[in-house]
Amino acid sequence: MRLPLSPALAGRLLSGRFLRAGALLAPLALLGGCGGGATPLTFDLAALPGQARAGGAARSIVVSEPVGLQPMEADRIIVREPGGSLSFLGGGQWADRLPRLIQTRVIQSLENTGRLRSVSRPTDKVPSDYQLVSEIREFDINSGTGEAVVDLSAKLIAEGSGRVVNARVFTARVPVQKVDPQSAAAGLDAALGQVLADLVRWVNTGR
Repeated sequence: MRLPLSPALAGRLLSGRFLRAGALLAPLALLGGCGGGATPLTFDLAALPGQARAGGAARSIVVSEPVGLQPMEADRIIVREPGGSLSFLGGGQWADRLPRLIQTRVIQSLENTGRLRSVSRPTDKVPSDYQLVSEIREFDINSGTGEAVVDLSAKLIAEGSGRVVNARVFTARVPVQKVDPQSAAAGLDAALGQVLADLVRWVNTGR
C-alpha cells in the first residue's frame, strides 16, 4: 500500500537528512518509479564511522555477498505480517540490491577500524587469511510488534583449509513509530548499525 506524502513532508525529505548516532541515513536521488507513475524514495544504509587506528592486525579478510531468501535479494523494503507473510512496502526502496548494499557497509565498517591488513570482495582476487560469509535471515519491519528487525548469521572460514573457525548470529530490534518508508528505513538502518558494531567487534576480537 502506498502512503501519500504531503508536499511539506516531501520537500523536507528531499532536502534534509535522517540522523542516527554516528551515522547518516539520507534519501538519495529519486530513481525509477514502481506503479502508478509515482517515484519511490531511495534510502541508503550507513557504515560504522571511522575510528582511530590502534595498530593494524597482520591478517586480511574477504567479505562475500550475503545470501538470503528471494525477497531479500531485491532492493525493496520488506514488511513481515503477523502471520509470517512478506510484502514490499510501497513508496521506498534501497540504494542497491540489499545483499550488495550490506556487503559494502560491512567492508567499509571493517576498513574503518584500521585493525586489518586488508578487507576485500571475492572479485578483487586479493589473497586473504579468512573469508566472511553470511546469510540475511531477517531484514524487515515486523508489523505485529512494530519493530525493525535485522538478523544476520556469519561464519569466519580459514582460506585454504575451508575450516569454520568461528560462527555467530547477530540480531537487533529497533521500535518504529509507524510502517511508512521513512520510519522503516530509519529503523532498519539503526538495527543494522547495532549488528555491524557487534559483527566488527567479533571479527576483530573473536568475541
